[in-house]
Amino acid sequence: MAVGTGLNLGRYPPDARVTGLDLSPAMLKLAKRRAADLGRTVTLREGDAEALPFPDASFDTVVCTLGLCGFPDDRAAIAEMHRVLRPGGALLLLDHIGSHHRPLRWAQRLLERFTLRQIGDHQTRRPLSLVTAAGFEITRAERLKLGTVERLAARKPA
Repeated sequence: MAVGTGLNLGRYPPDARVTGLDLSPAMLKLAKRRAADLGRTVTLREGDAEALPFPDASFDTVVCTLGLCGFPDDRAAIAEMHRVLRPGGALLLLDHIGSHHRPLRWAQRLLERFTLRQIGDHQTRRPLSLVTAAGFEITRAERLKLGTVERLAARKPA
């Protein structure tokens, strides 16, 4: 989900079947080049995270790194992640979030006034409650970088 330039492609096990999705043809072109440089066979598709072009229960794992912050409707994207995961499937998220340190959160909200207008990027979203509300079971949640980055691992109930 939101494969971007394919920076994470080298982190998947060599035998993993990887499908990358992005809204931007330019990003997909860069991801295709990165996959070729890595010698990886990757399926890349243009599409919207809020309306995934895949059948229900078609993936074992969904990975989204630094993508939720840019989706206009993060709830819809998380619901779509739930839909395309098989029962027992894993959701892995990494995103920047609103810090629990008030001065830093204030600065993030100020920055967000510009990033939303310029590139549609939210600085202060918190996906944890949305992931839970979508029906996932949280298996790991970590806040890093003064509370501005969150890593979540969740499972779709079997």
